[in-house]
This record gives sequence, C-alpha cells and structure tokens, in this order.
Amino acid sequence: MSEPASYAFHNDDTSILTLSSIGWQRISSPEYSFAGNERPDSGHVIFQYTLSGQGWIEVEQQLIPLTRGTGFLVRVPSNHRYYYSDQGQPWEILWLNLRGDEANRIWELIIAQEGHVIQREADSPLVTGLWELLRTIAEEKVTDKYVLSAQVYSWLLDLVRTSREITKEISAATSSIMLKAKKYLKTHYAEPLTLDMIAEHCGVNKHHLCRLFQKSEQTSPLAYLRERRVEAALSLLRTTDLSVQEIGRQCGFESPSYFGKVFREYMSMTPKEYRLKKLEFPYDAIYYD
Repeated sequence: MSEPASYAFHNDDTSILTLSSIGWQRISSPEYSFAGNERPDSGHVIFQYTLSGQGWIEVEQQLIPLTRGTGFLVRVPSNHRYYYSDQGQPWEILWLNLRGDEANRIWELIIAQEGHVIQREADSPLVTGLWELLRTIAEEKVTDKYVLSAQVYSWLLDLVRTSREITKEISAATSSIMLKAKKYLKTHYAEPLTLDMIAEHCGVNKHHLCRLFQKSEQTSPLAYLRERRVEAALSLLRTTDLSVQEIGRQCGFESPSYFGKVFREYMSMTPKEYRLKKLEFPYDAIYYD
C-alpha cells in the first residue's frame, strides 16, 4: 500500500469474532477526538498504533502521550478519550476495531498485564501482522468475514504472545525496581521523602511506581514508608529512653500530632501507652512486611 486507506465491514453475526473496521490514517485536524462513553459501537474493542507524530489518550485519570511505537487498547463503552492536538506534525496511525467475546477477553488480559498503552517496535509481529491484514483487504480485495476473522485471530495470538514475552522482561525489571525502592525506604525513612523523590531515585515515573507497589505489595509507596517509620518508632519506644516527640522526629514524622495519629492507626493506642504495655507487647520490634 502506498497511500492511507480505511475499510469498514457491517454484519449482524455476533457468534464469531468479526472485524468492524481497519485503517491507515494521517491526522492533522484537532477535531479528531473520540470519547469512549459517547461512541455508538458498544461492545467493540479498539487498537490504535502510532507510526509517527503524536496523539494523546486520557484513561484511568492519566493523560498519556501516544508517541511513535506506542499503541493503545480500549473497549467501548469505557471512560477514555483519545485525540490529536496540533503538534506541527500529522499523527500517523494504524488501527482496527473488533467485535466479539474473544476480542473482549483478550483485551482484558492484555490491559491487566501491560495497561491500556503498550510499546511495540514497528517490525514486531503485532505491527507487521496489522499491515498484512490491511494489505489483504486493500490489494487482494478479501472481504469474506470468515477469512478475515481467521486472520484477525492470528493477529490476536501475536498480541498475546508478544505481551507475555514482554511481561517476562518487565517482571525482571519490576523486581529490580521494587528491591531498589524498598531498600531506599528502609534506609531513608527518617528523611522527609516525597513520592517524586522516591520515583526519581528508582528512575521511573511516579505513576508507574505506584502501580508496581500496588501489584507487588498491595499498597502504595508512601503507605509502605509509613510502615517502616512505625516499625522504627516501635523499636525506639521499647529500647530507648528518648522522648516520644524525639522518637517521632527521628522516625520521619513531620509533627508530634501526626506521629500520634499514625501510631494510633497501627497500634490502636498512643506511643506512650505502647511504651508502658511491656507485658502485653513483650517485643523489641514489630514488622509489617
């Protein structure tokens, strides 16, 4: 194919996976904008891949740039919007729109593994497979729904396979990031850390760090930090004669009142009461890991 083109297919067969539309497009108008809760094609799923230029997607309360090599997966209806904002360069994309239970199932799987926005090289099987599907329609004039469904299903298998390969690589990288983050928080809990500081130390975006913590620890980085501070405070209350106020300060709590509030949330008593209850809590340390 030498020029952008798009194709749509209409049929009422809901018993199989079907291709609703596919295309190659260059977008240069800011009027290009689609909201997931306002579309008429309910029950469909959409994949869109950026060849060049840049678009944007709002999803899961995030605004994410869609640069070269990124693709997104969304379902209709859902709370998302993707659009073009004039960047001085057209946004060139490939897309397809599918209908069927199997497509929805695979979308759920990929989104759970990678999120709504994924990364693929232009020569990956996912992208070359999309080009081949488009070429089959444009040059060979194939329109039979069963033939197209078989080719689309093959493309979906490439999506699943490449996602699992990438997820394995991400898992190793995730483990390294989490180890680095947890070591940093255990070592620097006494400092006035912020989420931005933690993320910067780990070399990742703070939103990505929060997702990693939620998936790995079922908590947030700042909640994990509070646990380390409470652990340190419990040990100092039992093993030193430092004042409660000084212990709070040494453990990174910004004020005595905040120290008392957080401590009560964890121990259901004040720091002073804990210090006096040696018989009920005969431990020099308590850990929340």
